[in-house]
Amino acid sequence: MTTAVTISERAARRIGEILKSEGDGAKLRISVEGGGCSGFQYKFDIDRAQAEDDLVVARDAAVVLVDPASVPFLAGSEVDFVDDLIGASFRVNNPNATASCGCGTSFSI
Repeated sequence: MTTAVTISERAARRIGEILKSEGDGAKLRISVEGGGCSGFQYKFDIDRAQAEDDLVVARDAAVVLVDPASVPFLAGSEVDFVDDLIGASFRVNNPNATASCGCGTSFSI
């Protein structure tokens, strides 16, 4: 199983903009929690504390942290940024998800 998590060019650009406005040392943390309408949900937070065992994904000015418990759920995923009629948001294209809710924030495996 691959543990790689990638960031699309659009997501990297948007994450970089957000982190720049948050000041030095800010990183985007993506985690998976129980809950949501499909069983698991993605959580996005700004974090300055990087744990020794975090997976660190960097592209351009974007730095994303993933905690070890969330890595298996996100393995092989791509983080993208979409701006469409229903709004702008980060979207995780997760090959492990067998189902997801309509808004794309929760999923099941």
